[in-house]
Amino acid sequence: MKLGFIGLGIMGAPMAGHLRAAGHELFVHTRSRVPQALLDAGAQALDGAAAVARAADVIFLMLPDTPDVEKVLFAPGGVAEGLGAGKTVVDMSSISPMATKDFARRIEALGGHYLDAPVSGGEVGAKAATLTIMVGGAQDTFDRVLPLLQLMGRNITLVGGNGDGQTTKVANQIIVALNIAAVGEALVFASKAGADPAKVRQALMGGFAASRILEVHGERMIKRTFAPGFRIELHQKDLNLALQGARTLGVALPQTAGAAQLMQAVAAAGDAGLDHSALVKALEGLAMHPVAPG
Repeated sequence: MKLGFIGLGIMGAPMAGHLRAAGHELFVHTRSRVPQALLDAGAQALDGAAAVARAADVIFLMLPDTPDVEKVLFAPGGVAEGLGAGKTVVDMSSISPMATKDFARRIEALGGHYLDAPVSGGEVGAKAATLTIMVGGAQDTFDRVLPLLQLMGRNITLVGGNGDGQTTKVANQIIVALNIAAVGEALVFASKAGADPAKVRQALMGGFAASRILEVHGERMIKRTFAPGFRIELHQKDLNLALQGARTLGVALPQTAGAAQLMQAVAAAGDAGLDHSALVKALEGLAMHPVAPG
């Protein structure tokens, strides 16, 4: 197939690479340099989003935030200018569910199809093609695109209509943030009490407290390996979406608000570019005690 991919950052580049490795023609665009590995694999770099949309039948987006997606889709030179009837836009970014519904209506008015398909699994999942993909859109569009999604992920679910994929991703980010905070609190507590946090983590991995967050991010907290990963500033964006949505829906999310403030404390200290496991730094500051020497 003729595929387009716009947004080739930490996540987008390996995801696009899997599509190309499967033998599809791949047309790409990004605001920075296209990774040389993609070019070497045969991807064709084009000079704008509209050009990608003209060349491809399915156009994937992997962008940082809602305004970025809107600009790439609808600004002058955007996807909408190159979109023909029957083409499909698959937005794999994590953005506002409400805005997504509007974007889908606007693309469909031009004769196109739209899926929101945000992902979970981070850089590791993107590289290994093991992402969880949460999809919103029409069943027939999902069925056509599913073989392509399967090149990038394993757990792929059509949740409902447009916007429902993004709603699921916001829910995912709430759970991840609260788990990171819980693991951070547990390890700060254990370390300040005089226990070896590495051995505490090892013991907990065999019990009911075991989780992927304890496994991966607990190790990051102990080893002080906070290179992203998934940056604090991006998780802040997702939690802001959750809190904005909660205000609209009249729902209280007190634990989410607390996790957002811990991330804000880390960002305010100049560490917004660290992995979101660095949330523990805020807890360490409150305790005046690090999980492990840095």
